[in-house]
Amino acid sequence: MQAQVRSGRSLREDARRTPRELVVVGRGPVPTGVAAALSARAGGVVRMLDRAPEDDPGAAFAGADAVVLVAHTGDLAATLAEPPAGRRAAAVADAERVLAGARAARTPHVVVVTSAMVLGAAPEQAPLGDEAPLADAAALGDGVAGDLLAVEHAVARGARRRGGPLLTVLRPAPVVGPAVDTMVTRHFEAPRLLTVRGVEREWQFVHVDDLGAAVALVLEQRLGGRLTVGSPDLLSAREVEEAADMRRVELAAVTAFGAAERLHRVGALPAPAAELAFTVYPWTVTSAGLLAAGWEPQWSGPECLDVLLEGVQGRTALAGRRLGARDAAAVGAAGAAVAMIGTAAVWRRARARRRP
Repeated sequence: MQAQVRSGRSLREDARRTPRELVVVGRGPVPTGVAAALSARAGGVVRMLDRAPEDDPGAAFAGADAVVLVAHTGDLAATLAEPPAGRRAAAVADAERVLAGARAARTPHVVVVTSAMVLGAAPEQAPLGDEAPLADAAALGDGVAGDLLAVEHAVARGARRRGGPLLTVLRPAPVVGPAVDTMVTRHFEAPRLLTVRGVEREWQFVHVDDLGAAVALVLEQRLGGRLTVGSPDLLSAREVEEAADMRRVELAAVTAFGAAERLHRVGALPAPAAELAFTVYPWTVTSAGLLAAGWEPQWSGPECLDVLLEGVQGRTALAGRRLGARDAAAVGAAGAAVAMIGTAAVWRRARARRRP
């Protein structure tokens, strides 16, 4: 499937450095939002592809000034509907085809959008810079973060070949925007905000419009390498709780992650326990390179949080699994329970479903 988004007024007069034709590869709210932002800012034509074609990917990129692979789709429901192994293999293969196609088409610039999740989350972790090392694959598990790490490894392998396009990897903080669905957004669909005892984390977001503006800036200035992307103004846990009008529930780390692992094993938790870290531990970023280059996000941290909260209104989720109306009523009655991790009843029902 291919769609074309035609741009409005260009916000930059220097046409020599502004790409006139871009191809955005990816399917979901984040790729769509990035394409729309590029169309509004960069001028020219923005074409969208769900994936790079298996046959002759170079032909799909012919004439393009740049290719933007948005590996972080922001569509958790669609992601979790696929078996993990097949999903990861498809993501890696798509990244490899993008690089091969760009090389064949002599495309001068390739931008890959993953997530700062590839850098990991940990208690008392300082803000992550552009050159922060990648997390260990075993620590990220078989969820979205692990998929994006695998994509980055594939991109790094492809970049070792000489004569290829300029390569830029953008690693955004939690993305918010219309229809964006991630483990972080679902964290705010729970009856209570899960926290780990003894850990105070700061929250950081980036609006998909500002992520698109970051891509445009990278293309305009031909910035290469790895760059983190996040709103500079951070929110304390207390500020987030007050804005969301939600109370917290505190658990010991061993309890939270142990329960999450058991629930994931029996299918009650949609994402692996490793991804729980991104809702309870800090993984803020500095955005140092982009800010130095002149990137100015238009959405503040509080405004991003407002967008997130508006998007999750009327939804209820436990441990990332969305619940129907009947389940939501039961959760409301027992809202003081374990909130995001789920309840013993969920655990028992999950075990019962697996019994012959």
